Amino acid sequence: MNIFKYKPLLLSGVLVIGLFSGPIKAQDLGQLKDIAGSSGLSGSVPSLGSLSSIAAGNSGNAAGIISFCMKNNYLRGEGAASVKDRLLGKMTSSGEQSPETNPDYISGTKGIVCCASGPSVDLSMSSLKASVVKKACEKILEQGKSML
Repeated sequence: MNIFKYKPLLLSGVLVIGLFSGPIKAQDLGQLKDIAGSSGLSGSVPSLGSLSSIAAGNSGNAAGIISFCMKNNYLRGEGAASVKDRLLGKMTSSGEQSPETNPDYISGTKGIVCCASGPSVDLSMSSLKASVVKKACEKILEQGKSML
């Protein structure tokens, strides 16, 4: 059997599997390229700049990210807790899914910024420096305030 005869079929199969295999942790580090200057990530990951491109897509995800950030000590204080609680209240009063069943909120509590334009970004990646995650958390907190 000559496998080279089937090379185009094999290549297209690999491409299809790659396209439909689901999300990859921190799918788009390019979305984080605007975060914390050249010291943003360790190792061979590209350097990062400012925070303009990272955004929670809705109040559920923003509340979840703020919860993640507070749990991991990237955000502290009553201000962050108040914004998170008000976003959660907004979700339940507007008839959205409860936080316990809202996939965007659940993703946020795991550190996954999702649902805005562009792919998801996982803030829980071990290769991200704390200063980068802290800046991302602060940006999401400010976005959460604007959603109220």
